[in-house]
Amino acid sequence: MERVARVEGDGMAGNCCGGSCGSGGGSGRPNAGLPKGGRQADYRRTLRLALLVNGLMAAVALAAGLDTQSMALRASALDFLAAALTHGVGLWMMGRGLESRGWATLARGLALTVLGLVVVAATAWSATAGTVPDAPVMSLVALLGMGASLSVAVLLFAGRRGGLTLRAVWLCARNGVLTNAAVMMAAVGAWTMGQGWPDHLVAAVIAVTVLSAAVTALRQAVAELRAWHAPADPTGLGKGA
Repeated sequence: MERVARVEGDGMAGNCCGGSCGSGGGSGRPNAGLPKGGRQADYRRTLRLALLVNGLMAAVALAAGLDTQSMALRASALDFLAAALTHGVGLWMMGRGLESRGWATLARGLALTVLGLVVVAATAWSATAGTVPDAPVMSLVALLGMGASLSVAVLLFAGRRGGLTLRAVWLCARNGVLTNAAVMMAAVGAWTMGQGWPDHLVAAVIAVTVLSAAVTALRQAVAELRAWHAPADPTGLGKGA
C-alpha cells in the first residue's frame, strides 16, 4: 500500500520558504496537485525564471552588502537565496517521490539555518562595531530588488489562487517585495540619523524570518521522512482499527 505523509498544506503556504514549492504539496504521489501536460511545462519554465531572477539578486545584494557594509542587504541576499533554493528544489523534485522530497527539504532547511545564524552573528558584530552603511547605494539595490520581486510576482500572478505549490511561489515573490521595502526603510533611517541601528534592526528581522522558515522546512522534512519509513499498515485502517 502506498504510504503518504500527513503534512498540513496550509502551514506550508503560509511561509513560502518552509514549503515544498514545486513538489506537489503534502501528497506522497509525484507531481500531485501540479498542472498537467503543456501547463506543467509552462510551470517548469516559470520556476526556472524565478530561480534565475532570485539567484542573480542574491548575488547582487550580497556584493552590494559587502561593499556598503550593509547588513540589511546581506540579509536580503539570504532571503533571495532562500527563495531561489525553494524554486530550485521544486524543479528538482518534479517526478520524484516522498522520500526524495524529504531529504531535499531537509538539506534546504539545514543550509538556511546555518546561513541565517551566520547573518545573525555578523549583524551582532556589526552593531557592536557601530558600522554605518552607505545609504544611497543601499536604496538603489533595494529598489532593484523590489523590481525583481515584482517581476516574479507579476509572472506568477495568474497562479496565486491555484494549487498549494504555485501559491507558495507567489508568497515568496510577495515576501521579497516586503523585504526590500524594509531595506529601503533601513537606508532612509541610516541616512537621516547617521547611525547604523536601523540597518541592523532590519537585518535581524529578515534573518529571524528566514530562520523561522528553515525550522518549518526541517519539521516538514522530518515528518515526510518519518511517514516514508513508517511500517505500512496492511489493513489500510490505521492503528485505531
